[in-house]
Amino acid sequence: MPKPRADIAPNTIEFETLPLVKPTGFREYDARWWFGIPDNPKAPDLNLLGAEALGLGMATLFHELGVTPKVVTGHDFRSISLPIKNALKLGLVAGGCEVLDVGLALSPMVYWSQFELDADCCAMVTASHNENGWTGVKMGANKPLTFGPDEMGRLKEIVLNGDFQPRAGGGTFRVDGLREKYIASVAEGISLKRKIKVIAACGNGTAGAFAPDALRAMGAEVIEMDCDLDNTFPKYNPNPEDSEMLHAMAKAVKEHGADVALGFDGDGDRCGVVDNTGEEIFADKIGLMLARDLSRVHPGANFVVDVKSTGLYKTDPVLKENGSTVDYYKTGHSYIKRRTTDLGALAGFEKSGHFFFRPPIGLGYDDGLVAAGAILQMLDRNPDKTMADLRDELGTAYTSLTMSPHCDDELKYGVIDKMVAEYEGMAGGEILGRKVVDVNTVNGARVTLDDGSWVLVRASSNKPELVVVVESLQSADDMRDLFHKEVKPRLGKHKEVGAYNQEI
Repeated sequence: MPKPRADIAPNTIEFETLPLVKPTGFREYDARWWFGIPDNPKAPDLNLLGAEALGLGMATLFHELGVTPKVVTGHDFRSISLPIKNALKLGLVAGGCEVLDVGLALSPMVYWSQFELDADCCAMVTASHNENGWTGVKMGANKPLTFGPDEMGRLKEIVLNGDFQPRAGGGTFRVDGLREKYIASVAEGISLKRKIKVIAACGNGTAGAFAPDALRAMGAEVIEMDCDLDNTFPKYNPNPEDSEMLHAMAKAVKEHGADVALGFDGDGDRCGVVDNTGEEIFADKIGLMLARDLSRVHPGANFVVDVKSTGLYKTDPVLKENGSTVDYYKTGHSYIKRRTTDLGALAGFEKSGHFFFRPPIGLGYDDGLVAAGAILQMLDRNPDKTMADLRDELGTAYTSLTMSPHCDDELKYGVIDKMVAEYEGMAGGEILGRKVVDVNTVNGARVTLDDGSWVLVRASSNKPELVVVVESLQSADDMRDLFHKEVKPRLGKHKEVGAYNQEI
């Protein structure tokens, strides 16, 4: 396999004979490239030979890591995913891997298949909620974990330098019938006693082939919304954080008098929620609702959340009463997954909608259908309460949108280092008349005040941006003050920080 190139003109002999792999496609915990579709003239970041090179690089890394090179692979419903998966398999086989192809799949179905087929490794071809034309791979070598920055950095090094190690002994095998077994697995042990009407919103993504059947197997009454597979995503991208999808879910809840709307992203590893009144409940608040419910069933259970999540976890009386603790950790599904496993926590919750449940609920990876089952069981255990009732029991927190000022990739971590040092120096001091009681620096600086309000500044994992979130437990006006009178002026002292994508 020749050393990949970072830039090759399309429709040339070189494009057909040399691998193209742009370095920008390697992210902190997965990979994404623009592959292209016929009606979009944007030059591609990857070609099929590049996908083959990626597969050979992955095989090389699997052997380096000392794991058995048995790899489960699957693909989402995009026009380009199947040929990319086939090219990836060629590279994996050339690197000596035994490849078990489960066909059309959700990412969590591939993770589940690692346990079902006793395979250490996985390689799921998906670009999640990105529009058609994007492709990518979610990969891992130690179930239920997926690659983090160290493994992704090494993979990037192997592929871009052409440090491949071909091996004999590889092969590929098709494994049929796992869709039905996977659906049965996520529904196992769930038999709803209460009639629950659910909107299953899939945005015409791959989850449409799985979610309605899984929810019915759990005992729910299901109303399908955009569940027909259509890789042009005719209405909106399947993203439960996207306002268009959430607004459509809210409309459907009201129209059908549903108890809840559950929205799934393109590869089914995230779940978004709209309650019975049509109000969106952010995933960190859903996580707190679930933690409260599960702490009653599993007293002393511990939970992990990402640093963008609400501070209500720390003050929640139900969690305290049931002896549960909460650990705030780095944002990113790979990080929360690993932290949940390392701490032996019952569950981990990420504000983006990734939920990680460990035994006896799940197997440790992010699965939107397992999360949906946990939400339905929570409703079933509270027959006299609606989703809105359970939401209202959390108390009130005024949380900002995620605000992202531009900051070049080469400069953003230096700015954050300075901000961390500033805030660490303020420990015991005051912000807007309140004492600084904690400065969590596991991912930028999350600064908690004595009334439970907090501010967060961190570097974006995959864009030339910083990430700013503030939350007040006092009022919406105080939330805005925390941004305009504290974080924005402090960041404004650094000339490297540019315009914000949005402000409160």
